[in-house]
Amino acid sequence: MGSRFNQRDQKRKVNKIYNIAITVVSILIVIVAVSIFLSDDGSDTEKATTEPKQTVEKDAKKKVDKPAGKEEDTDLTKEDEDEDSKATEEGTEENTEDGTDTDTDTNKDTNKDTNPDSDTDTDKAEDAELVEVDGSGDGNVATTYTSESWKPVGTEQSGKHTTSFQKNSVDWNEMSKAIAHGAGIDQGNMRLWWLQNGGSPNTAIGTVSEGDNPKTFRVYIEWVDGSGWKPVKVEELKTNDKK
Repeated sequence: MGSRFNQRDQKRKVNKIYNIAITVVSILIVIVAVSIFLSDDGSDTEKATTEPKQTVEKDAKKKVDKPAGKEEDTDLTKEDEDEDSKATEEGTEENTEDGTDTDTDTNKDTNKDTNPDSDTDTDKAEDAELVEVDGSGDGNVATTYTSESWKPVGTEQSGKHTTSFQKNSVDWNEMSKAIAHGAGIDQGNMRLWWLQNGGSPNTAIGTVSEGDNPKTFRVYIEWVDGSGWKPVKVEELKTNDKK
């Protein structure tokens, strides 16, 4: 009886020790697991916290650098505006000192550039003696006019005159000058399409236009002894029949 009791008592003690050991091991396992978990969570948290901080620092740096560039651009723009404003004020003062003459010259240049027919129209407008007359019945003639104010253009020739249709001769050039005068266009910009005898030794007819302008004129001229060629009649044609 006594030996069985002792054996049971020993078993209980052994079981108790096992239980205590198991409990201690379990507690240790829990403590280690919690430590590992907390350690990993702390690293992740620190990493997550660090990355936004770096991103924030980068964004902040960009924001700081960008206004600096804007300030430089603003300063340059401001200086340019100040210089432009100063130049505008100086230009305004110069124009004010020059007065109406500057505006008048500008308007004249503008009119010349925008209206290639302005010289022709101006010459005709200034010649108040232009008179429209009956035409010859030619269906290609739009308008026929003459003027008592037309004068001979002068001559370098002396002695008895002989009409010459040789190109670039003295008589040819003087006829061209008279034709340009009658048509009211610049001789330097005149295109002479045709030059022929007008039916008598001292008359001629020229068909001309100005530059690329399609408006065409048939100009009748006659020779005045000692004074040169003089326009006597001009026909404005509907189409250039010598082109």
